Amino acid sequence: MAREIDEAWIDDAIDRYKRVESLRAEFDRAVAAHQVSVHSPDQSIEVVVTAAGDIVDVRVRGGLDRRDTAEFSRQLKAVVTSATEAARWAREKLHAEVFGAFRALEGS
Repeated sequence: MAREIDEAWIDDAIDRYKRVESLRAEFDRAVAAHQVSVHSPDQSIEVVVTAAGDIVDVRVRGGLDRRDTAEFSRQLKAVVTSATEAARWAREKLHAEVFGAFRALEGS
């Protein structure tokens, strides 16, 4: 038994696929470009990270010569952990912004 091809459905599927690919490219660009800045608990270290999780910059406030190395290591670990969490948060927020309207259309 031959089935008819619903060309309108195929065209719609192709359009949706193209839209998803376009949104994915937009999301990838936004993730690479968006930066978040976080600070260590004592505010002595700042890390700038992209939403992709790439560390862009690390700034240390104050001199290093009189710092306790163990405490400096704790502060550095804390700020890097915060940067990882901030990148994840930024990625989720960007994903909701970029794909939110598309999801709303899915139920239509």
